[in-house]
Amino acid sequence: MSSLVLKDLYDGFRDPEVIKALSHEIKEEAKKLTSPIRVMEVCGGHTHTIMKYGLKQLMPSNIDFIHGPGCPVCVIPKERIDHAFVLAMLDDVILVTLGDMIKVPGSHGSLQKARAQGADVRFVYSPMDTIKIAKQNPNKKIIFFAIGFETTTPMTAALVNYIVKNNISNILFHINHVTVPEPMIELIDSHDEQVNSYDNQIDAFIGPAHVSVISGSKIYEQFPVKYKIPVVVSGFEPIDVMQTMLMIIKQFTQNRCELEVQYTRSVTYEGNLKAQALINKYFIAEGKFKWRGLGRVPNSKLNLKDEFSFLDAEKIYKDILPIDEIDDHHLCICGDIMRGIAKPDECTVFGTICKPSKPMGSCMVSSEGACSAYYKYGNLI
Repeated sequence: MSSLVLKDLYDGFRDPEVIKALSHEIKEEAKKLTSPIRVMEVCGGHTHTIMKYGLKQLMPSNIDFIHGPGCPVCVIPKERIDHAFVLAMLDDVILVTLGDMIKVPGSHGSLQKARAQGADVRFVYSPMDTIKIAKQNPNKKIIFFAIGFETTTPMTAALVNYIVKNNISNILFHINHVTVPEPMIELIDSHDEQVNSYDNQIDAFIGPAHVSVISGSKIYEQFPVKYKIPVVVSGFEPIDVMQTMLMIIKQFTQNRCELEVQYTRSVTYEGNLKAQALINKYFIAEGKFKWRGLGRVPNSKLNLKDEFSFLDAEKIYKDILPIDEIDDHHLCICGDIMRGIAKPDECTVFGTICKPSKPMGSCMVSSEGACSAYYKYGNLI
């Protein structure tokens, strides 16, 4: 395992004096705490901010960051990658997906490997780019392998909407959109006998920013009310995260437990109602979806509604898609990292066998994964 050298304090800050002032205020406020607190950042974007700017070193010793699910690429299990691989290898199929998915390894290999073996796999920056590919290849089936939390789901819904309205017949979908609140609940209130105790000791959540722009902060109301765990929705700038941490600490020192929004410049309580309506028109949350590291989480996957099943590649090609669940490599601890019970530099293969150039697990392959953040900003020696 490689050694990790943490970033220098204030390295790269645009407003170092503001950060210093916030750090001082946090340390003073944290002196009032009666016990240490562990704060989980659910989103990998926050993990990267924390690592890139050395925010951990600006925290007092009784405050710790723990890492959560991270991003959709991190949580997608190998068997879903195998679905993509099998579909991509069909002669009449062009598989389209977002960039990070190209490198994620499944049991057959990655989509990058499928492309090397002759499959037509393309990545796009926007789902709407799929339309151009479909028009240029009228004799091919274009399968959009859709991934993302609530942030990217509206874009897939917009693509579905366009296809339905314009009667485009050669675009299908393999849907892997998942929702954020459900795994947060699973982390603190699991009903699965096999994973009932994560021992992650989450005292507070930093709520995702971009997810909350779409869904609104209302999706976190249950956490302070039902589970007595505060949530503060944060922006991604270093100052945002520092202000969020101060807000969280003050909730503990003032004996409060609330949902708060630091990222008020973009997040409202209701969220983007137009985007939500478009999602609800075409998708429904039902059944259980296997999250890497968390197992099957109830009602966390969005599926196309039955009336749009003619667009659902998973149903159309169900007879050739593998159904067996696949465990991660026994040396990979991505599951523990996303459950908040381990950190990347505790992995025996981190930075040695497992690197961004040859990732073993999804936390390293994803640009928003925790392992990627530790590798990129940890100044490995």
